[in-house]
Amino acid sequence: MTTTYTFDVFTSLDGYGTATGGWSGYWGKQGPELLDHRLAQYCAQQRMVFGANTYRTFTSLLAANTEETLHDPWVTRMLSLPATFVSTTLEEPLDWPDATLVKGDAVDVVGRLKEESDVPLRSHGSLSMNRALMAAGLVDLVQVTVFPVVTGQTGATPVFEGAADFDLELVSTRTLDGRTQELVYRPTLH
Repeated sequence: MTTTYTFDVFTSLDGYGTATGGWSGYWGKQGPELLDHRLAQYCAQQRMVFGANTYRTFTSLLAANTEETLHDPWVTRMLSLPATFVSTTLEEPLDWPDATLVKGDAVDVVGRLKEESDVPLRSHGSLSMNRALMAAGLVDLVQVTVFPVVTGQTGATPVFEGAADFDLELVSTRTLDGRTQELVYRPTLH
C-alpha cells in the first residue's frame, strides 16, 4: 500500500517562501485561526520528510532562539514528529528528536518511504527536494498557504523556481483569519 505525501509550503502572494527587509515569520500575518488550524493538521500521526537545507535552517534558528514562531504549538508538534532527513551531506548524529538520516537520492528514498510507511508523509519547506519529488510524481498533495503580502523588493527563495510544469486540481480551499488562503492541490505533470 502506498501512503500519501504532502508538500506543505508557506508563500507570499508573489511566490516567495521567505523575505528579507524586516518581515517577521508568517510575514506578520498569523492569527489564531491559522495557528489552531496548523496545530490540528500536525496532531495527526505522520512522518516528516526534510532535506539537508531545511535541517540546517531549522537547527540554526532553534540554536539562535530569536525566531518567535518556532515556539508556536504547531511547530513544537512538528519538531516532535518522527522525521526522515534525506541527504548526501548531513552526518549523524542529528540534533533533532526522533530523526532518521537516509543517505541517497530523494526520489529513491521517498519512493521507498511511500511504499513502506504506515502513516502519511509530510514535508514543510525543503523546496528543491519537493520540486524534484513533484517532477517524479511522488507528491500527492501540494498544500500552499498564501499570506496576503507582496514581497517584490525583498522576496527570497522563490517556491517553484526551476520546477517542472504542472496542472493542479484544486482539492480544497480555506480562508484563515479572514486574510490568509490555504489551497490544497493534486499536481500532475503537464
